[in-house]
Amino acid sequence: MKRSLVASLAVLLVCGMTIAGCGSAAHNKSEPPKEHEGYTASGPLTINPNIPDLPVQDIGPNGEKAVSAKSLQLSEDELQKIKDGKFKAAIVMHYSGTDYMTAAVGAMENTFKKMGIEVVAVTDAQFKAEKQVNDIETVLAKKPDIMISVPVDAVSTASAYKKAVNQGVKLVFMDGAASGLIPGKDYISIVSGDNYGNGALAADIMAEKLGGKGKVGIVFHDVNFFVTKNRSDAFEARMKEKYPDIEIVAQGGITDPNKGEEVASAMLTRNPDINGIFAPWDVPAEGVMAAARTAGRNDLVVTTVDLGTNVAISIASDGIVRGLGAQLPYDQGVAQAILSGYALLGKEAPAYVASPAIKVTKENVLENWKLIYGADAPASVQDAMKK
Repeated sequence: MKRSLVASLAVLLVCGMTIAGCGSAAHNKSEPPKEHEGYTASGPLTINPNIPDLPVQDIGPNGEKAVSAKSLQLSEDELQKIKDGKFKAAIVMHYSGTDYMTAAVGAMENTFKKMGIEVVAVTDAQFKAEKQVNDIETVLAKKPDIMISVPVDAVSTASAYKKAVNQGVKLVFMDGAASGLIPGKDYISIVSGDNYGNGALAADIMAEKLGGKGKVGIVFHDVNFFVTKNRSDAFEARMKEKYPDIEIVAQGGITDPNKGEEVASAMLTRNPDINGIFAPWDVPAEGVMAAARTAGRNDLVVTTVDLGTNVAISIASDGIVRGLGAQLPYDQGVAQAILSGYALLGKEAPAYVASPAIKVTKENVLENWKLIYGADAPASVQDAMKK
């Protein structure tokens, strides 16, 4: 998942205390299904069995080896105990509006409903640490038993999360924890995708599309956030380890996801013979696409992480983005809700949980969209395959 320290993000609309009615960001074209087709309404609560059994390479922020999300489960008896408790949950997000975030939050809401847990608030901090602190304090007045959250800034939000812990709220983090909080003591677990695996997949796809030779650049997330750092580190390491005839000739950092075009434009100007660029997720990758078009470089090969509508259209149409490593946002949202149940039951939970990395190229983009989002790809993506 992504985060930024930028004070504002123009593409996101002010959503207040709930995502309901929130306008979509420019890069979001689809609505999630009410329920992912990989999940059933009854029986034990498990992660989608259709997810492939792939190894997870990621390491957590404290060096924890990732445990596969597919290992999580709540039995019917455990679900009944949770329902009998009439618990409340709050979902405190760093931003909203993308395909990824809409799927993740929708999964939490759907799963909490199955668990009989009332969702009392869903907040959007709009990438502002000070707003997230206020959101947490406002939510605490609603006395939730559970809080699922992505810290906008691990340091400046830490005191607010500690206040939640002191109030007895059980925390489950998405992608990263607040600074100074200890797993198993202050929070239950962190859930993420296999970020290292996804970065490595992006490198493999680029090498394949370049025929194992060429010059490439990296647009990286220039903040201290281990999730996106894992992706860029993995891309660079895989290139150096497996593809000696591909040279990394340029790197440029962004703190604002909307600066991808600006950084890529400068990279292309300084390195006119560059063959490919990696971006840490789909939103800055869209900026790299725009820069390539402006420079007349439709031959540029771009790979990234996270399957959003616009990059899916590009992949389907043999465009500038040629492939990516994808997370499983819906399944990660389900995992966060299941871990909330672990906390309420006093059940031991792993400190770091991840879903496997999914390789997405033109050959499987429609199939993997359905795996990731639990519904057919938008018409715009399907139409792009026909051209």
